[in-house]
Amino acid sequence: MASATPTSSSAGGDASKAKQPVAIVCVGMAGSGKTTFMQRINAHLHGQKQPPYVINLDPAVLNVPFESNIDIRDSVNYKEVMKQYNLGPNGGILTSLNLFATKVDQILGLLEKRTAPDPAQPDKKPIEHILVDTPGQIEVFVWSASGTILLESLASSFPTVIAYVIDTPRTSSTSTFMSNMLYACSILYKTKLPMILVFNKTDVKDASFAKEWMTDYDAFQEALQADQENNAFGGVEGGDISGSGYMGSLLNSMSLMLEEFYAHLNVVGVSSMTGQGIDEFFEAVQQKAAEFKRDYQPELERRRNEREENKRKAREREVEKMMKGMALGGEPSSTPKVGDVKDGDDEIEPYSEGDDDDDDDDDEMDREGLQARYEAAMQAEGEPTLTADASFAKYLHTAGR
Repeated sequence: MASATPTSSSAGGDASKAKQPVAIVCVGMAGSGKTTFMQRINAHLHGQKQPPYVINLDPAVLNVPFESNIDIRDSVNYKEVMKQYNLGPNGGILTSLNLFATKVDQILGLLEKRTAPDPAQPDKKPIEHILVDTPGQIEVFVWSASGTILLESLASSFPTVIAYVIDTPRTSSTSTFMSNMLYACSILYKTKLPMILVFNKTDVKDASFAKEWMTDYDAFQEALQADQENNAFGGVEGGDISGSGYMGSLLNSMSLMLEEFYAHLNVVGVSSMTGQGIDEFFEAVQQKAAEFKRDYQPELERRRNEREENKRKAREREVEKMMKGMALGGEPSSTPKVGDVKDGDDEIEPYSEGDDDDDDDDDEMDREGLQARYEAAMQAEGEPTLTADASFAKYLHTAGR
């Protein structure tokens, strides 16, 4: 990539946009080593003299092994929420996130303030990474309204990447591997954000088998056949795989379906204990940040514009309904005039009940004048009026007696 010194304001704007920090949202099942992974990448960035901005969104964690710039526990008391609302652990986490999501505008304000260049300290390096730790209960964060609000708000301001942390030793069988892949697939299509699969704990078991299964269909089929022969799916003992045929067929179908899904992922094997693979992880982050700007950001802007257009149309429909409701008694004699919007300090004329009475008198006079003009017009055309018709009918009735 050729480097050039910006010679115009537009070039400077592009350069500042290129330095926009990347938000890394770490999600993973309980026990996958997600918090330890957060600690490792935080320490790595500090060692590179690039301190990140750290956000902790887990209200139930007791001790965090890294310093957080924004901590949900400073705003919401998880145990108090459970006590007041009579909730269990998952309900307490969900409600705490819902309460914290009401402050999302303040969170974005702090992020934009801290990531912007400081005029008072021009030599200070701007923040390049935002790290977000989430609860171990993935569904509580990913599938909740508060999680969606937080993710969409973050993605609307910064390039956002999902780091899905997987426990590698527990994913060595084809069934648990496929379960993790399906979970990752659901998260990807729910968040609609670029994703990196982080196979953690490679110091215990190397993640090369997982990479091979994702890129080589035949290798996964061989592993699937071996699991069936070893009765890994609870089939009939003695090597008869007919009892586990359904499970094998399901996993085979899933592997075919996810082949396209694998093409959109970056796979990295890391060890949170030794630091192995961390450099490779941040290379994947840069790739996904570029992918976000190229592919995801236009889609997010399109969805945002679509929501704004739907809101505008909804407001117009409400105004139309209101105007029809005001005109139920007949068409207004003139278009109503909307008064100027006043500030709260301006004087407003007090309301008096007599105003309504005057309006009623005016309406009555208008109706009487309209009736009189109608009868006069009918007489001018030589036709009997309604009053004359009534008098003639009365005469006939009297004469018949």
